[in-house]
Amino acid sequence: MAEPAKPTPRKSRRFGRLVIIVAALALVVVAGVLLWRYFNTWESTDDAQVDGHINAVSARITGNVIAISAEDEQFVQAGAVLVKLDPTDYEVAVARAEADLADADAALESSRTDIPITGTNTSSQLKSAHASRGDAAASLLAAQRQLTAAQARLDSSQAQVREGEANLQRAKDDEARYKLLVDKLEIPRQTYDTAVQAEVAGQATVDARKASVREAEQNIAVAQSAIVQANERIAQADATVEAALTGPQQVAVSQARAKSATAVLAQRKALLEQAKLNLQYCTIVAPVTGIVGKKTLEIGENVSPGEQMMAVVPLDDIWVTANFKETQLSRMRPGQRVRFTVDAYDRTYSGHVVAVGGASGSRFSVIPPENATGNYVKVVQRIPVRINLDAGQNADHLLRPGMSVDPKVFLY
Repeated sequence: MAEPAKPTPRKSRRFGRLVIIVAALALVVVAGVLLWRYFNTWESTDDAQVDGHINAVSARITGNVIAISAEDEQFVQAGAVLVKLDPTDYEVAVARAEADLADADAALESSRTDIPITGTNTSSQLKSAHASRGDAAASLLAAQRQLTAAQARLDSSQAQVREGEANLQRAKDDEARYKLLVDKLEIPRQTYDTAVQAEVAGQATVDARKASVREAEQNIAVAQSAIVQANERIAQADATVEAALTGPQQVAVSQARAKSATAVLAQRKALLEQAKLNLQYCTIVAPVTGIVGKKTLEIGENVSPGEQMMAVVPLDDIWVTANFKETQLSRMRPGQRVRFTVDAYDRTYSGHVVAVGGASGSRFSVIPPENATGNYVKVVQRIPVRINLDAGQNADHLLRPGMSVDPKVFLY
């Protein structure tokens, strides 16, 4: 039986090289797969920076700077005094507001006191007016009766005057006739003397009765005056009654005045509180704990409300804003682990993704780009991603807003 042919050395070497090539290719493929899987498990960018709040410090009132207690790069605690404004004008305003408040309080007490006084006075006035009207009515009735009696006496006296004048005229006629007769000695002298005496007596009677007429006329005038006065008293009493009948309205007016005084008092209290607040605003304090920067004022300057004087950067609330390409966001989710470094320090920080921005950075720019022309060129956009530091990562407060960051987001 013939022996099998042995492979030649050349064939053996060729087979060995083939095995080596296949093994090398397999190793390259495995290494490539491992590298692809490794680099496909995270995303990174160099367009990232430390971010944080910058609290602007500004005045809430107009004033003149009299003291500055902080300088740039100085560390301050929350509530520490930074700037003081001249409080003189505001102290005067507080004193004036306190005086106005005291005046309003006194006016309120007075208006409250007027309410029961008004009610009592109107009730008393009504009773007094009714009594006064009754007295005036009685006086009017008495005056009318007096006028009637005086008119009757006047009529009687006038009739008596006419009667006396008639008797006097008859006596005068008798005296003249008897005088002719006595001169002729046709009648006794005594008869003529009796006629003369009758004439004198008649004249006296007429004079007396005319005096009675004048007295009656005076009584009539007095009675008429009494009637006028009584009517005036009645009219006055009626007016007083009408005024007293408005007592409920007067009480309502007093109550309205009290409400108005209450409102004025509340307004004066508010003005006093505002004046006290303005006085407090003369002392400007740090809103947060942090480092002072961007100081722009000096002693003696006049400041206005809202005018920024300096800024305070808190270092306890720091995060990272990383601007990833839109092609890197397909598997990025909140909560994913992040490792990053900063150019300033030779150390690695840890954090986690909090949220992906709502729009690209270009959309937040002052002048967003317009693609209305025909020369449109597609540009990969970047979306801001917020990364929060894990607890204790910035305990030494070395991170500052604006520092460059190289983050690596692990996508598993």
